[in-house]
Amino acid sequence: MQPVRPEPRFRIRAHHTESTVTVYQAYRPEIGRSAARDGRFPASWSRDRMTWIKPSFLWMMYRCGWATKENQETVLAVEISRDGFAWALHHACLSHYVPGLHGDQGAWKRQLRTAPARVQWDPERDLRLNPLPHRSLQLGLTGEAAARYADEWIVGIEDVTPLATEIHARVRAGELDRAAELLPHERPYPMEDEVLARLRA
Repeated sequence: MQPVRPEPRFRIRAHHTESTVTVYQAYRPEIGRSAARDGRFPASWSRDRMTWIKPSFLWMMYRCGWATKENQETVLAVEISRDGFAWALHHACLSHYVPGLHGDQGAWKRQLRTAPARVQWDPERDLRLNPLPHRSLQLGLTGEAAARYADEWIVGIEDVTPLATEIHARVRAGELDRAAELLPHERPYPMEDEVLARLRA
């Protein structure tokens, strides 16, 4: 029996098909429910602020407290085109300065000001929302990227708040195996290494 290889510290994991990738966001009900009903964000959704999309369901649960935090009571699974996701990564900048990647801090700041997307890596979470040794991608979209996301990339939007509530109930009951069975199937996402090489913290 071969030993289990440790999970790479920086790797994109997501639920994806040949043409789409699923990301998660949480909103107040009036935005989230409208988006799920219509398959697009309502007029009240702001294009002028950065919006963060998360391929990790459990990291989204950590962020929104299993859909219990104020203004994050509705969890959306947003299916977007892989072409759009790749565009965002190709045009992204790391959200913090790394000397070995950016040379000098001024160059990084200039890149950050003009990039329509930014990447940060946060500890992935287990079912009890404890941090794991490997990292989860968070992708921030602003300006052109936010507009493309809202108008071009979205294939479908589903309200997965009931799923979040059910998994949380299983976790609280100590039924971790059953909770794990309900999780979206997330697997390594294929992305060119030269793109990720400049986005690894």
